[in-house]
Parts: sequence; structure tokens; C-alpha cells
Amino acid sequence: MRTHEELKSLALSDPEVRAEYERIEREEMPMLDAILKARAEAGLTQAQVAVRMGTQAPAVARLENALMTGKHSPSIATLQKYAAALGKKLEVRFV
Repeated sequence: MRTHEELKSLALSDPEVRAEYERIEREEMPMLDAILKARAEAGLTQAQVAVRMGTQAPAVARLENALMTGKHSPSIATLQKYAAALGKKLEVRFV
């Protein structure tokens, strides 16, 4: 049985996989990190965020997962609701 690191190394030996991995790390991970950090700072679970957003916990899990995989881009309105549930405001900047 291979370890996670061995499988990762094998997958990243494919140039297409490596390019997508690097794109996600560069473009998607900072947003995911910010969202998860904000939720941790608020001391809330996904279920608690969901209640505050007026939705179900699986929807919050999908939102966080979507940011991790880069397969779906949540709307600004959804991110604003998420931020409000954490007692924060969403700020989008171009740098």
C-alpha cells in the first residue's frame, strides 16, 4: 500500500496534474485558508455557520469544499452570507 506522499508524488509527475495543482495552490488556497481561518477564529462549526446562514451544514461543507477543489465558484452573495454568519464583512480586492 502506498502512502499519501507517494501517491501525491506519482500524481504530480503528470505535467497536467502538476499544472492544475499549482494553479489551485496559487489561486484557490488563499481564499480557502482565509475562510477556514475566519471560521476557526469565530469558534464556529459548519453546522453553526449553516444555522446563521439559514441553510444546512452540508451546504456549508460544499461551499468550503468547492473552494478547495476549484470546481465551483461561489457567488459573492453566498460569500457575503458566510462572512456575515462569522460576524465579518466580505472584502474583495485586486492587488
